[in-house]
Amino acid sequence: MNIILFLAPASIGLGAIGLLAFFWTMRSGQYDDPKGDAARILYDHLDDKPPADPH
Repeated sequence: MNIILFLAPASIGLGAIGLLAFFWTMRSGQYDDPKGDAARILYDHLDDKPPADPH
């Protein structure tokens, strides 16, 4: 029964840490444009390589 006195506050503390981390990601703007991020993979011209030489 004594283990509950340790596990209950520990689980509440871990839940609070997770909730704070979620709010931190919301404030930092990580979820601002999820549709744009998903569609950006379809565009070839946004690759990180130099443009092809037409000559």
